[in-house]
Amino acid sequence: MINYENIKEAKGRIDKYIYHTPLEKSIYLSNADTNIYLKLENQQKMRCAKIRGALSKITNLTKDEIEKGVVAISSGNHGAAVSYASNLLGVENATIYVPETTPNSKVEKIEYYGAKVVKIGKNYDEAHEMGLEEIKNNGGLFIDPCSDEVVIAGQGTIALEILEEEPNIDTILVPIGGGGIITGISIAAKAINPNIEIIGLQTAACPAMVASLKDEKFYEVYPTEDSICDALVGGVGEIPYKMAKKCIDDILVVEENHIAEAIKYLIMTEKIMAEPAGAIGIGAIRKNIDRFKGKNVAIVITGGNIDQGLMNEIIK
Repeated sequence: MINYENIKEAKGRIDKYIYHTPLEKSIYLSNADTNIYLKLENQQKMRCAKIRGALSKITNLTKDEIEKGVVAISSGNHGAAVSYASNLLGVENATIYVPETTPNSKVEKIEYYGAKVVKIGKNYDEAHEMGLEEIKNNGGLFIDPCSDEVVIAGQGTIALEILEEEPNIDTILVPIGGGGIITGISIAAKAINPNIEIIGLQTAACPAMVASLKDEKFYEVYPTEDSICDALVGGVGEIPYKMAKKCIDDILVVEENHIAEAIKYLIMTEKIMAEPAGAIGIGAIRKNIDRFKGKNVAIVITGGNIDQGLMNEIIK
């Protein structure tokens, strides 16, 4: 199982390819009792944290694996990250399966870096199921965004940067989709500070990890209501589920309207562009500020790839 050493090794492989993104203190969210910091992965290459996991995996491939090509299933950011990393590191054959509802901005970014995009399925869970069947038939190395140990190790490098810059951070808020990012961050953070609190964030439209832990059942597929958080819908990964009780101290479920308000707040007040999944932590902190009294909190803003139409609708 993945450990702290794996994350440090991943850092050594990917450091020269990524940005060490800012950890900025919010003067608007902080007060006399509470310090709130924003880890701005929306300023990362590809404008998303997922590039860390994709680079961790592809820098770890053998020559034979590179020649076979890679395949991913994604709602957008993971696919763009795999496309970029493949282009950067000489993987000539990359295919990304995405749901038919994937925002055009994300599809265009995937295609720009050379990967073939295949639209399949009405939502992420359907795309995942159909995509896995296509991979069985057509081959290629599948890069799982949430249940691949090497990918998770790459995501954990976020925590290394946070705690190197601000060792007094005692709470980290992390969005949960499949669960790969929070798993990596938690493993690294708790190795450095066993008392640190790792809090997950899920949209009320699809609280799959909450349900999995409550029912003690791995929901690889989970029903989703209409959501602006395309990166946070669908089921959870097997590794994140198995490690959740060790890695996740609490989960806050955030209503969709609070996420939309958080996007607008970030743009208008903090002057930060975040996609819905990246803004969910702001929605959580603004509705639960008393819970964090006396804390030093880092909120991971996981991405900035917001669809133009959605952004216009939110800020009008």
